[in-house]
Amino acid sequence: MTEWNATLYDRQHDFVAEYGKGLLTFVPQRPKQAILDLGCGTGTLTAQLNSLGDDVKGTDRSPAMIAQARRSYPTIQFEVEDGLQMTDVNRWDVIFSNAVFHWIQDHPRLLRRIYQALRPGGQLICEFGAAGNIATIENGFREAIAAYGGTYHSKFNFATVAQLTQQAQVAGLVVEKCYDFERPTPLKAGEQGLANWARQFFASELASFSPVEQDEILARLATRVRDELWDGHQWVADYRRIRCVARKD
Repeated sequence: MTEWNATLYDRQHDFVAEYGKGLLTFVPQRPKQAILDLGCGTGTLTAQLNSLGDDVKGTDRSPAMIAQARRSYPTIQFEVEDGLQMTDVNRWDVIFSNAVFHWIQDHPRLLRRIYQALRPGGQLICEFGAAGNIATIENGFREAIAAYGGTYHSKFNFATVAQLTQQAQVAGLVVEKCYDFERPTPLKAGEQGLANWARQFFASELASFSPVEQDEILARLATRVRDELWDGHQWVADYRRIRCVARKD
């Protein structure tokens, strides 16, 4: 399980929530609805959702993220919860989830839990990494860490449209729309942007190396992917996303 640095996440990776704002346009304009932000992180989008319903809660399996969310938005309800362990039944009109599903290996079980938790007529509105997301970065990191005797096995679950559609349907959901798209994503902090990103998202892989070795691995990564991801001013991560809206009849 990735240990999240909530402060670094907010300062350097706030693009996750910024891009997620586009997903908010799919949330129905019904002020009395109950909305769950599944995998809410530090609560940025939960705060936006709070104006779209009268019963809004954010959940995340990371205590650090929830602690930061509670500090930032003390009037909103936040709880530490793993989506795979969710026990709600017919509870939510909307389950919203941005940049979360790719951290969860068991999509069929997650979708069954979501189906159970939705009220009849309720909707799942989600976006996350699609098949091929960060492929250049992952391949570069795999080569860089191998030079120091390490191995990299992707911990991410980047689905295809066909996979997600089929799994949602098996769970009982009616898929209204499901599509993928390219979203090249600039990283903050100039030359340090890629290293900052890698220190957050490859933290568990880097943890077994000394600080000096970590710096060298990240330098190798930068050299390996520079031609593809450096635009002369900033690093642009090779993001691909999948977006899905489905309902429970």
